[in-house]
Amino acid sequence: MRLEIKDLHVHYGKIEAIKGVSVVVNEGEIVTLIGANGAGKTTMLKTISGLRPVSSGQILFNGEDISKMPAHKRADLGLSQAPEGRGIFVGMSVLENLEMGKYNRKDRKKEMAEDLEKVYHLFPRLKERAFQAGGTLSGGEQQMLAIGRALMSRPKVLLLDEPSMGLAPLMIQNIFNIITEINKTGVTILLVEQNAQQALQRAHRAYVLEVGNVVKEAKASDLLNDPAVRAAYLGTGAH
Repeated sequence: MRLEIKDLHVHYGKIEAIKGVSVVVNEGEIVTLIGANGAGKTTMLKTISGLRPVSSGQILFNGEDISKMPAHKRADLGLSQAPEGRGIFVGMSVLENLEMGKYNRKDRKKEMAEDLEKVYHLFPRLKERAFQAGGTLSGGEQQMLAIGRALMSRPKVLLLDEPSMGLAPLMIQNIFNIITEINKTGVTILLVEQNAQQALQRAHRAYVLEVGNVVKEAKASDLLNDPAVRAAYLGTGAH
């Protein structure tokens, strides 16, 4: 399942937030977008998932142009997002939050129960807290819940927006281990992440965004060793 963004332009009013960006995510890959705040990373994901309109350019999902397709139809095709800030339903239980992730599915209860068990296998903490209100969870647990809810729609491509934001170092490591595990099950991942070190260590390929433009594109391992990228995003010079 290939996701291709061609010459994408996106505006907020008169301000052009995305300026002709092209990105390819091949089936089975983890691709990461890195860049400073305001680079346009979150706008990219919102536009891909249908929450921001395309000014011009194309979004192709397995060859089909979905640029004008409503967000819920994109979810039906297998595009799912765990948004920045998690966006969980704080008054609902963990289980109810997870069930919201499958509302668009029409398959049998048995298959949905199997998917719930898969999520609980990835996130045992969520099983322990199944009947607890989402709002009472820690930041790390809420992030697990946001990813778990996205997985309940059986995505072919999973969009992750800042999954490590605000988390303690141990929890960040845990979340990235789980992202790698999800990818190994066959889910293609497009990852937006401020923690460039972790993102580049996990991804196959990466794009660097600066003020709405792609300024670098390479294998993630190459960017991890790129002196300019290290200085700008990893807080270190060349070694």
